[in-house]
Amino acid sequence: MKKIIIFTILLIFIPFFIVTIFNIDEVKEIELKYINNINVRVKRLATNEIETIPLEQYIAGVLAGEMPIYFELEALKAQAVASRSYVLKRLDYNKENEYDVVDSVLNQVYLDEDYLKEAWGNNYTKNINKVRTAVNETIDQYLEYDGEIIDALFFSTSNGYTEDSSLVFNLELPYLKSVESSWDQETSSVFNSSTSISLQEFYEKLGLKYQKKLTVEILERSDTNRILKLKINNQEFSGRTLYEKLGLRSTDFEIIQNNSNVEIKTKGYGHGVGMSQYGAQGMALKGYKYDEILKHYYTGTKINKI
Repeated sequence: MKKIIIFTILLIFIPFFIVTIFNIDEVKEIELKYINNINVRVKRLATNEIETIPLEQYIAGVLAGEMPIYFELEALKAQAVASRSYVLKRLDYNKENEYDVVDSVLNQVYLDEDYLKEAWGNNYTKNINKVRTAVNETIDQYLEYDGEIIDALFFSTSNGYTEDSSLVFNLELPYLKSVESSWDQETSSVFNSSTSISLQEFYEKLGLKYQKKLTVEILERSDTNRILKLKINNQEFSGRTLYEKLGLRSTDFEIIQNNSNVEIKTKGYGHGVGMSQYGAQGMALKGYKYDEILKHYYTGTKINKI
């Protein structure tokens, strides 16, 4: 009888202890903090619908869409402040329009929680907690210059320097000046890249007549080695035109004819203006804090709160 009682007790309590042990390691989701009541009207390009999303929730979705989750927390925090500044500027620009931003690279990539749960699977809680920590620890913070919210542009990878906004967007902004970004080469797998297309396709994309021999003459480079003007078979183009028409990763490129093919080597990835994301990661790995990263890439700015 005694053995039966002991056995019964064990049957009852062993499952309880097992559940308790496993629950010790269970990670709980961090909640997003909300101080302001600002909403962002986001046009979802897949459905063409406009969703109204609380600002900090939007920033969390942008962090997940714009930066690799393995990045250092300080880099993610820098991105959070830059992205918040960017969208606050768009709220002002588009207050009379139907929506503020789209959810793609045309503005900022935004991923909702349903998508992230599927994409991250078992790592969802760990990853979303990292994202929300970056958002919560920078809550309400944005960058300003001379009392105004800045247009906080950013891109993937520099060629060693960021570019002056006036040379890319024909827009002179004192906080979007060229600065050194030496960390990218160590952190980014796309710092150097190469692509090859047929000579025929190359000419077609540029609207040029086919010629067997390709001649390329560089007319002007910026101080950061990005091509501003060049001639191809005696016709002048801007570096930006080739960047767009050929889908290049950077305007720091080299064009080489290889018989009936054209090889294009590029250095860096993106338009080059503002914060380099892989540069921010490199700075974070070297021990820089998010405010130091932001002040490096956005000249003369300071962090303020909504």
